[in-house]
Amino acid sequence: MRLFGTDGIRAKAGEFPLDETTVYCFGRSLADRFAAVLGREPSFITGRDTRESGYWIEQALHRGLRAAGSESSSAGVITTPGVAFVTRAGKFDAGIVVSASHNPYADNGLKVFLPSGRKMGEDLERSIEADIAKGCPEPDVTSVDLGDASDHHQVYLEHLCSVARNVDANGMRLVLDCAYGAASSFAPTVFASTKAEVSAINLEPNGRNINENCGSLHLEGLREQVLKSHADLGIAFDGDADRALFVDEAGEVVDGDAAMFLLARHMLSNSALKNKKVVATVMSNIGLEKAFARDGIEMIRADVGDKYVLESLLATESELGGEQSGHIIFPKRSLVGDGMMTGLLLIKALAESKLTLSQAVSDFERFPQVLVNVPVASKPEMLSIPAIADAAAQIDRALDGNGRLLLRYSGTENLARVMIEGPELRYIKELADGLAGVIQDEIG
Repeated sequence: MRLFGTDGIRAKAGEFPLDETTVYCFGRSLADRFAAVLGREPSFITGRDTRESGYWIEQALHRGLRAAGSESSSAGVITTPGVAFVTRAGKFDAGIVVSASHNPYADNGLKVFLPSGRKMGEDLERSIEADIAKGCPEPDVTSVDLGDASDHHQVYLEHLCSVARNVDANGMRLVLDCAYGAASSFAPTVFASTKAEVSAINLEPNGRNINENCGSLHLEGLREQVLKSHADLGIAFDGDADRALFVDEAGEVVDGDAAMFLLARHMLSNSALKNKKVVATVMSNIGLEKAFARDGIEMIRADVGDKYVLESLLATESELGGEQSGHIIFPKRSLVGDGMMTGLLLIKALAESKLTLSQAVSDFERFPQVLVNVPVASKPEMLSIPAIADAAAQIDRALDGNGRLLLRYSGTENLARVMIEGPELRYIKELADGLAGVIQDEIG
């Protein structure tokens, strides 16, 4: 039974494994496992986003934690990076986030951070899965007191504002899209501390509107507001605010690749990119790789997922990494992506360079990209099949270093994904469709 994906447990709230009984068992198992390792009663801090299911899931979680004899308290509605921060600041043994990030309100999830900011290891995940499979005793209480979250909020808010006060936006006009999520009660105060003129949209969560046609997956509303108000910059968060995407003064979207380009250049100019390496993923555009190369920066590609980006950052001792989605990590500051921190550092880079956002990313030329999904009956190693390997080799020769082919399977569906980047859209579409046909013939 595998319950954990690359970002903890995620499912429909109220359905296995996010039904009340299983969440209780999760909490109880987690506390037991930590106690066995630590040799004492562990302490935990939890936090949730604005979904209507968050409170009862957090209640079930605390009942399990306390049934196993641990201490636990709640930071209430707070961002995912906020939970990671208060875990370390409050010297808790672990922090637990109740969130499904950018997913619709009906979903929810559980993920665990250690005080270092790293996520729970796979060995512990397998142990908890085994405990849940065996079942656990019924809880002897129906509710617990989660305590006052205001102190935890204040600690995290002061942390962000201390960074913001070192950013002089000098009257820059900002629009924030808080996605009716966890950033809603933090972001306006934080960004006002930069001396920017701040307006915010999607600030009033009702439990069901989180991420609904807004935030980092739906930038149309932010774009409209930026243009209407003649703003210099728009920043969109997702539901738990661990990522941020941007809209420039002309209404153009600036994704995580372009943001990393801007941030890396700024860090390089300030001698803060000491090894001249940036970690991106296999999905990052080849245009980013070429733009970095012009500046003498090596781009390292990790598998998709912030977990793998972090592993590569630590292994290579790099100082910046992230994904197209806007999930960006500055490991010298934190091992957890924080959309508000990303926004602050991007504003700082713009203010110090005296450039607009469109000017700052103008040297990053994005190559056209085509993605074709092919239904498959099985998932063998694709390049072990001669016909597929030969077709892929022909594409590599045709691109001749001026493009990129990526073959991978979907992690959740029976699909092979053919992604090709190159200088001319029609040409790479023909290449992708041809390779997709070969895959269909061989394993479809």
